Parts: sequence; C-alpha cells; structure tokens
Amino acid sequence: MSMEAVRVTGYGGVDKLVVDQLPIPTPGPYEVLIMVCLRSNNSELNMREGAYGTDTNTNTLAGWRREGISFPRIPGSDIAGDIVEVGSEINTSRLNEKVILFPFRSELKNGEEDITYIGSEYDGGYAQYVTWPAELCFPLPLEDYLESSIFPVSGLTSWHKVNRTNLKEGETVLVTGATGGVESFNVQIASKIYGSKVIAVVGDWSQKNSLLELGATDVVSYRSNTLLEDIFDAAGGPVNAVLDVVGQPLFSTSMAALKREGRFNTEWGDWRIYCRTRFPNIVFEVSNIDRFYTRC
Repeated sequence: MSMEAVRVTGYGGVDKLVVDQLPIPTPGPYEVLIMVCLRSNNSELNMREGAYGTDTNTNTLAGWRREGISFPRIPGSDIAGDIVEVGSEINTSRLNEKVILFPFRSELKNGEEDITYIGSEYDGGYAQYVTWPAELCFPLPLEDYLESSIFPVSGLTSWHKVNRTNLKEGETVLVTGATGGVESFNVQIASKIYGSKVIAVVGDWSQKNSLLELGATDVVSYRSNTLLEDIFDAAGGPVNAVLDVVGQPLFSTSMAALKREGRFNTEWGDWRIYCRTRFPNIVFEVSNIDRFYTRC
C-alpha cells in the first residue's frame, strides 16, 4: 500500500518540494497510524528556508535545535485526523478516534532535554498518513478537522505564552501582530479566559471588527505616527503586559507602553536588538527565565 506525500529535499524555495508515492508507514508498538487532515503552519516554511538551523549555519535566530534537518523530510506540524491502525501495545478501542497531535517529543540525551518536532526531526503531515506516539494523540477539540488542526502548534504556543505571562483579571495587555495564528489565540485566551483588557496591534485595519469579535477591547494600527499615544488612549495609560511576536519593529514602543513592574513576553524577532539595547529605566528583579540562548 502506498500514499502520496510532499517532501522537502533541501533548504531553499518551493523548488525543493516534490510529490512522491511512498509506502504507508507502519506504527511501532506504542504508536498509531493517522489518516491526515492538515492545516499549514509557517513552521514548515521556516524549516525549509533554514530559519531553524542548517548544516552550515547553526547560529540561527530562532528554533529549538542547532542541528540541521535530515533530508528528504515530510513537513507538516499542525495535524488532525483519524486513527486507522494501532501498534501492538495500544488498545484497539482507539481505532477510528478523531485526534489532534501534540507536535513535540522530549527525551534526555547526554543529561540534557532533547526536544524534537514532527515535520522537522520526524516525518509530518504533508502526507495521507503519519505515525505518532499514541500518548501524544488527543481527542479532536472541535467537530471540524481544519479548525481543530490549528490547536497543536498555534493554540498550544499561545496557551503557554499567555499562561507564563501571569495575567490577572482586569489587567490590560498589548498584543502585537494580532491577526496572526498564535496572536489571534493570544487575544482570545487573554480576554475570555483570563479576563484581561486586550489592545490589539494590527497593520491591516480591515481586520478590526474581526479582532473585536475575538475579544479585543480596542484595536490600534502600527502604521500610526502616534502609536504610543494611541495605545495609552485605548488602555487608559500604560499596559500591564505585552504579548509580542513582532520583535524589533515594535520593541521600543512596546517597552515604552509598559507600566512599572509590567511583563514583556516575546517569542520571535531578531534577538540582537535585545542584546544590544540599554535599559536605563528598567530594573530587572526576580527574573524567571525558563530557556534563554545568548547568540550575541
């Protein structure tokens, strides 16, 4: 039995994508075989373009590993589908279960945590079928496969991000890049779960009503010549926290928008700006850094 799959043959543009006929993978003892429905994530683009590391450049600005990818590789990280076969150690009651896949695997290697990612270190969802550990397959959160498939990467990234920011009910939070996948989740989680007042920053003003429907209290445009003043007007003053994904372009404005003892949570951007920036008006105390790589 064979399946159709898209594989990346090396770092570069779309010319590095090929469509192949491959054998349907066989699940290991603790794995399941999933018939795939996939929603694309920008991680696939970043991986192919080498943003997460290459054989010749491991000093990248983002990513969880310094090693390059082993090609050819089937990309695809946001995966939902049906379990159609189970490994020898998995109960057959899981057959036909509709699931989403938690995209990371973690193990100890040389005394340190080694994190690997489906679609980068393992073949992913740009195929009709994929195998994955049964314990990392969870019930479909929504009836629709496509809508559910945004939860594994975008949804979990946002949940961890907002949770680590320690938002409190009634606080005001600035969300940059608010129309993106992770960022639109930030708006919803911060407002609807934590009860925070959300000021969303956008470039496309036509998205204003959509963000208000998602839970934003107000929307401002980063194209404004008075962005900081617009933020203060919308928030009623400085904000308690910033959920950032943009990095350098809005870094100075975001920091200026924070009130005393505010929290700044970022996941992206050119980290050289942070390494080279002086903070004369900021005092760092009781910092909690889970994982920080210096590349300055």
